[in-house]
Amino acid sequence: MSSNSGTASVENIYSLDGKVPLLKAVPFGLQHILAMFVANIAPILIVAGACGMDAKNTAMIIQSAMMIAGVGTLIQLFPVWRIGSRLPIVMGISFTFVSIACVIGAKYGYGAIMGAVLIGGIIEGILGLLSKFWIKLVTPIVAATVVTAIGFSLLEVGADSFGGGSSNADFGSATNWILGMVTLLSCILFNILAKSYFKQLSVLFGLVVGYIVALCMGVVDFSALQDTSVIALPHLMPFRMEFHPEAIVAFVLIFLVSATETIGDTSALASSGLGRDVTEKETAGSLACDGFVSALSSLFGCMPITSFSQNVGLVAMTKVVNRFVIATGAVIMILAGIFPVVGALLATLPSAVLGGCTIMMFGTIVISGLQMIGKCGFTQRNITISALSLSIGLGFTQVPAIFDIFPSIIRSVFAENCVAVVFLTAIILNLVLPKNMDVE
Repeated sequence: MSSNSGTASVENIYSLDGKVPLLKAVPFGLQHILAMFVANIAPILIVAGACGMDAKNTAMIIQSAMMIAGVGTLIQLFPVWRIGSRLPIVMGISFTFVSIACVIGAKYGYGAIMGAVLIGGIIEGILGLLSKFWIKLVTPIVAATVVTAIGFSLLEVGADSFGGGSSNADFGSATNWILGMVTLLSCILFNILAKSYFKQLSVLFGLVVGYIVALCMGVVDFSALQDTSVIALPHLMPFRMEFHPEAIVAFVLIFLVSATETIGDTSALASSGLGRDVTEKETAGSLACDGFVSALSSLFGCMPITSFSQNVGLVAMTKVVNRFVIATGAVIMILAGIFPVVGALLATLPSAVLGGCTIMMFGTIVISGLQMIGKCGFTQRNITISALSLSIGLGFTQVPAIFDIFPSIIRSVFAENCVAVVFLTAIILNLVLPKNMDVE
């Protein structure tokens, strides 16, 4: 901890507690929000599209998503009872649920997704509070391997953004390459040339430079700003919930995967941001927040929420861990949820600009995972668990047709979700392999 935590000082950005002057804190908080903003609304855009939802309802869910992300982040930073971790974890709408939500939404409608999220969230929250009874299954080597897998799974997301988003007609165009490269180079140069704590604003600097270049090239789309009201409160229960057993079982399974990502994220954050191991209490609070806030999210017509790996990457890169600093970002998110025009403006950030910044951050998560594996030690047992889990998880999900012989519920959970496969393989190997495998 910093010695001057009683007085407001910008040096306190590197300690969990302590005062930071508001004007100095806001840019760091804003950097976190910009890093996760597009990833926070992208799952909604994808699922709303699959459910055939109109633009008005989609915009309403995006508005709720920003408010819920802000509230979830504040609960992680400043726990309510045993819900929350007291760690600088940024929460957002989870990508993990996108594929299953598209399947369920197309079959039963959006209300069925909301019903499944409500039940699944409550189950994950309760599992979080009871985590001391089962957390021993997720040993340090399992968590380290899952963190590495999360990093690898995000590389494709970063590359997709860099190219301008594969759903766009101009994917991989020269314009997107230029925007991505300019943003990436701006981040790197700023990191090299900036002095002291300004170094940690490299991602924000890259985003600003990339956005200005995009404006000059005339590729920023302001159409989302039309017909946007200045102020509006999120709607409670905008969709009628439906409860289908198949949807609930599928979502509960994915909530278990999401829980392991959260365990991995919480471990990675403590290790890369605070230089120590995560505590049992922090993990339990983090999981409880994940689950119960997801259940709350469904009441506002929104998808499940989880800890954001890209923000763990940002903490790993910048070492900015102050809770007040991250809280300023959370408050910005809540305000963006009350003022829809803010969200609409932030949504104009071109994908390629975001990709230029995130590609480096996602790589940092991979390295964090590898460092965690290194800390566990390269025993024959650890090498076997990591190597086999990663090769099966990353390898099999590259060829999803390999899962064709399994029932659709198993395919929807595992076929394209490398984190789920890595987690399951690592847990099984950890249970069945003898404790000492080294040659005597």
